[in-house]
Amino acid sequence: MAASSSRAARWADYQAAFALWLAEARHAGRIRRATTVQVYQHMWEALATWSVGQGIALVRLQATDLHAYLQSRSGAAETLTPRYAWRLLALVDRVLATHARQRQRSRNAAVPALLDTHADIRHANAVQRDDLPAYLQPADARRLVAHLSALRPRRRARPPGDTLPWQEVRNRASVALMLGAGLAPGEVRALRCTDVLPAPRPEAATSGLPWKLHIASDGLTPERETPLARWAAQVLRHWLQVRSEAGITGTALFPGTRTGGKVWSKVSHYQATAAVLLAAGIATAGEGSTAGGSYRLRHTFALRQLRRGTPEAELEQWLGVSDPSVMARYRRILLRPADLA
Repeated sequence: MAASSSRAARWADYQAAFALWLAEARHAGRIRRATTVQVYQHMWEALATWSVGQGIALVRLQATDLHAYLQSRSGAAETLTPRYAWRLLALVDRVLATHARQRQRSRNAAVPALLDTHADIRHANAVQRDDLPAYLQPADARRLVAHLSALRPRRRARPPGDTLPWQEVRNRASVALMLGAGLAPGEVRALRCTDVLPAPRPEAATSGLPWKLHIASDGLTPERETPLARWAAQVLRHWLQVRSEAGITGTALFPGTRTGGKVWSKVSHYQATAAVLLAAGIATAGEGSTAGGSYRLRHTFALRQLRRGTPEAELEQWLGVSDPSVMARYRRILLRPADLA
């Protein structure tokens, strides 16, 4: 009787965890089609049935258990492909994360532990075939922050003729939003002046610093709001002042020209970013815009936030990501001996 009761409790725990994850995914707009729900439900219930039969509670699920389950399903046609295994593990990782957050426990690392030893599964998804994301080392990140912040006026006025061209201020401010708010290059170029949000309470805005950025949906990522690091907010505030004093027209926060509202082109923005990095003493030679170039700044922001204890679910909202493999890749970096400070 006791064994039957324990089995029922384990089954209920698996089902409750899946239901909670599904509710959050639907609310966030990550799942809309009933057929998608059916696929995930079938995958999860098969795992739950096997795990409960083995006497494995959800909170005790380990990488060895997941491997044993995949081995047990070797006779099922859909599990013969690494791609199916990857989809299952991605689902398990997300459900475990939701379950841990609800119970205020540490996140179960069973999935990344298994993926670390099974490259065939880890690389089964096209996104996973890339190397781990490039990011700035702590010394480089500090050097870049100092370089970006140096454009802000100090208490002592600058000598005559020592002011920077508005384009240089724009370039540094755009880099600040990638490193200090985790924005992707395209998101930076799409920003409007109205996307800079002040603090909601007057008493919290006495410094006059921007508080958050509104990021519109691009059809792939949801609409969201992202907070600014204080140093990045200070750089942005200075750019807004320079933008106004230079008489720059148009609605774009970072326009390509001073008048006419011309959009800042992708190539020009990348070249400007590379120039800022080089000026800060950070090498960019031979690196593309998506492999060690501009995106290093976004990845560095994410890793620094994780190191400081920002919950993964909250960081996902800031970054506008829903693919569990993204956080899995960041976790693999953080498991290394030499991580971000």
